[in-house]
Amino acid sequence: MTAPLAYDALVLLGFGGPEGVEEVVPFLERVTAGRGIPTERLVEVGQHYFTLGGVSPINAQNRALRDALHEALWAREVPIEVVLANRNSPPFVPDVLSDLAGRGYRRVLAVATSAYAGYSGCRQYREDLGLALEATGLALDVRKLGPFFDLPAFAGTIAELLVGCLPADVDLAAESTRLVFTTHSIPTSMARSAGPSGGAYVAQHRWVAQRVTDALAEATGVTKPWDLVFQSRSGPPSMPWLEPDVNDALRELAATGAADVVLVPIGFLSDHMEVIWDLDTQARQTAAEVGIRLVRAPTVGTHPAFVAALAERLAAELRAGSPEPGAGEFCFGTCCENPRRPASVVPGTSSGARGRPRGRGACREAPAGDPRLRAGVDPVRHRGRPAAGARP
Repeated sequence: MTAPLAYDALVLLGFGGPEGVEEVVPFLERVTAGRGIPTERLVEVGQHYFTLGGVSPINAQNRALRDALHEALWAREVPIEVVLANRNSPPFVPDVLSDLAGRGYRRVLAVATSAYAGYSGCRQYREDLGLALEATGLALDVRKLGPFFDLPAFAGTIAELLVGCLPADVDLAAESTRLVFTTHSIPTSMARSAGPSGGAYVAQHRWVAQRVTDALAEATGVTKPWDLVFQSRSGPPSMPWLEPDVNDALRELAATGAADVVLVPIGFLSDHMEVIWDLDTQARQTAAEVGIRLVRAPTVGTHPAFVAALAERLAAELRAGSPEPGAGEFCFGTCCENPRRPASVVPGTSSGARGRPRGRGACREAPAGDPRLRAGVDPVRHRGRPAAGARP
């Protein structure tokens, strides 16, 4: 007999993307809202979408992950509905929460399609949920799973995919073969405030990179030094972002004798636009210009081992006792601040929960017991009107 669950539904939170030429500019307007970017500039920025027929691959990839998690959870006797909600394209978070409430659901667990701490990939999704609750006035109990970079199968799957993508003529042991991990660049101020004591974004990526390298050594017998580089930066040139940029790094590697570069995008769950355009198109062009052969490892996507591990962590939360109000184990009101606006208490989120000092942690690797490497469940709290026909 299946035990009662602590939640009525699981929401997979995605960034969203256009699914047609006519959706590109409205999508970019939502992404850049409040920055005063003219439409003609958005058309220029959106050329990579137009090149692919106006369709971002991310929505189909997230639907596939949603379906895979649904299947994996039900196989573990966790019979829960899994739905997708996006920040910047349909189905939007407020619409999804309203639909769930209208069908009598009261308790919702959410998980973002991002494995790491940080504003855009973690806290902003919590704010999306809180603002949606405020806008709709729904009395839903909502919690969001924290970062899940520490799943052993996450690094393990990346390593397996890395080994599988290596061409037969790549000498992994050669000094001229370089191992480079990449993730999305963010403003350095965001990086400093990521996590409860700061610095979690970079620390968690470096932690994963080392685990992947360890697994690679176990599989091949080759221990490689590695670099962590960044990509896909945006924003004004006056704002410092994490460096080095992947293209600058490739030029520097070529100047120091690199012939083959194995590029591993550990910052992304699927091969979406930042991967197929920024790496497979732009970085590959840079590599060709400087005489480097670029080998790009796949992302984890819906790999069975990764899906199983994430489903196990979700199942543990979904089966736990009924959610109780309170501050999360990992996230606090002062962590992962948005440098584009002053820190504030965001209605409907746990931003008003007991805080901790932001700290001044530099972007460096954290020791294994460091709080920057912890992950927990974060409550999203808002008092609103009860849903019609709400389940007890």
